[in-house]
Amino acid sequence: MIGTNTESEIYDVIRRNIKKYRKEKRMTSAQLAEAVGLSHDFIRQIESEKTRYNFSVETFYKISIALDVSMDTLAGK
Repeated sequence: MIGTNTESEIYDVIRRNIKKYRKEKRMTSAQLAEAVGLSHDFIRQIESEKTRYNFSVETFYKISIALDVSMDTLAGK
């Protein structure tokens, strides 16, 4: 377990950071989806705080590569 954060809190941090770094790179969610090889809808679900969609470590890794941001940075470390 990482610190005292619950799993949902960790996903929320990652979710917000994905959106933040995507916007900093001036990428649309559709562009990120294409770079990662996922559907646009899937990326929107990942970024949505309402959906609470959890994603795999492999997807997390692919997104970090596409955004050129370390997984630690996306996880708030």
